[in-house]
Amino acid sequence: MSKKFSIIIFTDLDGSLLHRDNFKFDAIKDYIKGLIDEGIIIIPNTSKTEKEIEEFITELGSDLPYISENGSSIHGLNLINNNFPNKIVLSRDKQELIKVFDSKVPENLKAKCKFISKMNSKEQTNIFGLYDNHLKNALNRKYTIPFLFEGDKKEKNRLLNVLGSSSLTMQEGGRVLNLGDNTDKVKSMNQVLKIYKKVESKIKVIAVGDNFNDLDMLRNCDIPCLVFNDQFKQDQINIDNLIVSNKPSPEGWADVIKTALVKLVY
Repeated sequence: MSKKFSIIIFTDLDGSLLHRDNFKFDAIKDYIKGLIDEGIIIIPNTSKTEKEIEEFITELGSDLPYISENGSSIHGLNLINNNFPNKIVLSRDKQELIKVFDSKVPENLKAKCKFISKMNSKEQTNIFGLYDNHLKNALNRKYTIPFLFEGDKKEKNRLLNVLGSSSLTMQEGGRVLNLGDNTDKVKSMNQVLKIYKKVESKIKVIAVGDNFNDLDMLRNCDIPCLVFNDQFKQDQINIDNLIVSNKPSPEGWADVIKTALVKLVY
């Protein structure tokens, strides 16, 4: 029996599919590969760099299209259809973004921003939980600049407003903030769907996340899924029909996907 619609899963990685501390996903690898074998399209949509996502794909052993650096670039759509582009860049280069940041952000707010790239390797490891090549790959960014903000909430809101008026964004992840261009996970997700709808009009979209910078993605899909995160207060969000796992990643990822597929009567 043919499928009634295509299913696309847009998923965050760290803390959603990958274990929050050790970044492993062995417990659900076979399940993921089984979904792919069924024809379900899985697209990582993450703050991770191209190199980091390619590491994940290599470990998975299945080629996947993906979106890197919080919506900055889209890769591998030609894996879905030969006529689709291999790469779409939605962001300016990070050097251009830094120039805008330097010219627009007041000095008192700049002083509160501690860029990870300017820290020593020990400090970087403490923040990312990564070593050696894994740390190098995490810092090998083309479009976003990770940083910590040491000001209060009022100052943080002021910074957010200054960045917004300068066509920049500040994405909040589980470990750091990311300075980026005026793009995000939702814009890149919608760009993918716009392209995919040229060949397939019947699509159901599942989105999976675990933190603040995933919420807009969850709000703009058919089946929103939140993986349990003890560092994230669920009462801060209001999303209809939200599926929430009782377990953290990676098992929590499989749990929400199984529930979502049942909802779709797949």
